[in-house]
Amino acid sequence: MIDVGSDFSGIGAADQALIALKIDYKTVFACDMDKFARQSYIANYGEPEYYPENVYDREIPYKPLELYVSSPPCQSFSLAGKRKGESDKRGILFYNTHEFIIKNKPRYFIIENVKGLLSDQSGRTFQIWIDMLAGKSVNGNPVIFPREDSAPYHVYHKVLNAKDYGVPQNRERVFIIGIRDDSENHFKWPKKQHLNKRLKDILETDVDEKYYLSDVFLKAVQSHSERHQDKGNGFKFEPTKGNVIAKSITTKAGQRTTDNYIKVKSSTKLGYEIAKDGDSINLSQLSSETRRGRVGKGIAQTLDTACNQSVLIGAIRGHNPENPKSRVSGLPTEQMLEINENGTSNALTTVQKDNVVVYEQRNDEGMRFFKDNICGTIRTISDGGDKRVWNKTQQTIRRLTPRECLRLMSFPDSFKIVVSDSQAYKQAGNSIVKDVLARIIEKFNF
Repeated sequence: MIDVGSDFSGIGAADQALIALKIDYKTVFACDMDKFARQSYIANYGEPEYYPENVYDREIPYKPLELYVSSPPCQSFSLAGKRKGESDKRGILFYNTHEFIIKNKPRYFIIENVKGLLSDQSGRTFQIWIDMLAGKSVNGNPVIFPREDSAPYHVYHKVLNAKDYGVPQNRERVFIIGIRDDSENHFKWPKKQHLNKRLKDILETDVDEKYYLSDVFLKAVQSHSERHQDKGNGFKFEPTKGNVIAKSITTKAGQRTTDNYIKVKSSTKLGYEIAKDGDSINLSQLSSETRRGRVGKGIAQTLDTACNQSVLIGAIRGHNPENPKSRVSGLPTEQMLEINENGTSNALTTVQKDNVVVYEQRNDEGMRFFKDNICGTIRTISDGGDKRVWNKTQQTIRRLTPRECLRLMSFPDSFKIVVSDSQAYKQAGNSIVKDVLARIIEKFNF
């Protein structure tokens, strides 16, 4: 049996990974200040012997742990957020993690954070973290002149994407692995896997009506799309037959050309990325000047703390009908459907209508999907040699369910949901993908 502890424990991704690997472990302590996360943790694993709320008040056990896992709040460094970095009080919680490692001396540690950490203050923040953690070596290279306050560990760091480990979500996270100097300190990252699973594979078959948009709301979204087709707003959809039922994407996110692709605004050298049929487009924080990697090639975008995904990924947002790009307060707004064609998950947000699943149609037998369960509501499709677009009367839209979001974090259906939907969305988005964590832990020599 190994002794395990975690800070910012959330809903127990580390526990899930250890259970999946059938590793016998004891939770020496867990720590999280969110009362709803604590409620979910206790319901699924029982209450730890020591379960403090605040890392500032948390006592550090004297006996070294076998495994310590920490996931400091990532909002300060997220590319989707305001990126205040260490000027945000959440951004300095890393130093509690460093203090724990120095005093407890765990055999292994894992620290997870968003990819935006790498570019905070032009990389200086991440370098400080590594310098303070790696007193012995970094990615196999010896440290010649370590800092006085550096931990005596061999450290490996890498950005891992959930889609490379069997999970249909485009979720890039930085993982920092630490190995104590007296342990076998050669570490090899897990090999990438071919992605066989798609979003359609994690959808529930019997979904409560509460997750579907009301007919009144849906009609308002559709009627807006019809009124503003080809009005000089920077978007033009050209079906050969049928009725256009919604704009594929607003001018905020991209521009459709006469070719079969969309140019999506992105912080690249060209200033845009190319999205073709079947790709996903991340529509979160569209005003950001630093975000890139918005286009997912046949996979989902990152889950965050709410619901911003769909089978045919869509988001419903209020924009000024005359100038959707305007951010001037007080202007009249109408709800617009922003479609993002994909067969997998996209980023979750705290606004639940940012996560909608667009179905082809609904009948007495439930949801009828087009083409391998990937909805063809918006895209032009082949039907007997003709190209057409599904009529708006066949459109049904719903949000992802909390269970589906947890599945996208590779949590099993045995995980108990004991909180409200809004809290469950938040908990899923704040967690670590269990399968990625498991692939790392199985490399350790317990």
